[in-house]
Amino acid sequence: MNQPLRVAVVGVGHMGRHHARIYGELEGCELVAIVDADKARAEEMASKHGGQPFGSIDEMTCEVDAATVAVPTVRHNSVAIPLMERGVHVLVEKPLAQDTQSADELLQASRKHERLLQVGHSERFNPVVRAMLEMDVQPQFIETQRVSPFTFRSADIGVVFDMMIHDIDIVLHLVKQREYKIDAVGVSVLGEHEDVANARVQFDSGCVVNLTASRLALKTERKIRVFAPTAYLTMDYQKKSGIAIKVDDNLDLIKMAKERDFDDLSQMANLDFGSMIKIEPLIVDDVEPLTAEITSFLQSIREGTAAAVSAEEGHAAVEMAEHITEAVKKLGWGERLATAPGK
Repeated sequence: MNQPLRVAVVGVGHMGRHHARIYGELEGCELVAIVDADKARAEEMASKHGGQPFGSIDEMTCEVDAATVAVPTVRHNSVAIPLMERGVHVLVEKPLAQDTQSADELLQASRKHERLLQVGHSERFNPVVRAMLEMDVQPQFIETQRVSPFTFRSADIGVVFDMMIHDIDIVLHLVKQREYKIDAVGVSVLGEHEDVANARVQFDSGCVVNLTASRLALKTERKIRVFAPTAYLTMDYQKKSGIAIKVDDNLDLIKMAKERDFDDLSQMANLDFGSMIKIEPLIVDDVEPLTAEITSFLQSIREGTAAAVSAEEGHAAVEMAEHITEAVKKLGWGERLATAPGK
């Protein structure tokens, strides 16, 4: 496809406006339409980044090859499916849908109309995550923490679908399995949906994952630790930094203990551990994750290749998130809070 791809952005709220900005800057595509129920907002974004403003996709009269759907999650189906029926390739902001039934409908529409459906799990394009994936570790234990103050942007969904979904996608991509059992706890404080949640996932392979998410924190932290037979990795998404400690690179420590006839590694306590251990910093680039995500979306359309984050993967993330929220509800903490004295 030699002509620039004609692209649209549907929904120019917090995330959609960034999609519009990037499409307006990228070569090889032309931003032809910006759609938002708030027509004034669509006009404002169109004046900044290009394209015609529309109040709905029904009003959109121009020809479009690809579109970002960045409307509230509950409206994904009502926007993305009609677009695919019109022959438009779609990038849907995460999560793919609010439940597995809706995710099924999106997946089936993509297959029926033979349109690319990519899911906007932009964390997959985080330079720290890409550096980690290049090491091709086989995790046995993963611990994630994603906490921040409440932004009031996603009050229609709980913290699992709002924030933990990022880590769920990364975990599923790392572990590459779909059979697991879940224990989860959570509590609602600001509304009807959970605001804090913790889930323990045990995959049939034996890998154990501990996921924590909160939108009640006073500061933002996004971290992951991965334990594997060959390495230990720790990463800070927020600071875009990470390190790896590989077993093969540190066999000298064991060799040293044997050479000095140490019966117990505690006998090495007087040595400078920091100077002895070999730590490999993860090489991180400066590419904006959302730019990398959109670039991959457009490239997949041009080349006819699979989406970087497929609809099937987005469906799997929704399915696990749904299982976690069901486990949280089953525990009944939120109900007890709602009926506590003084409530």
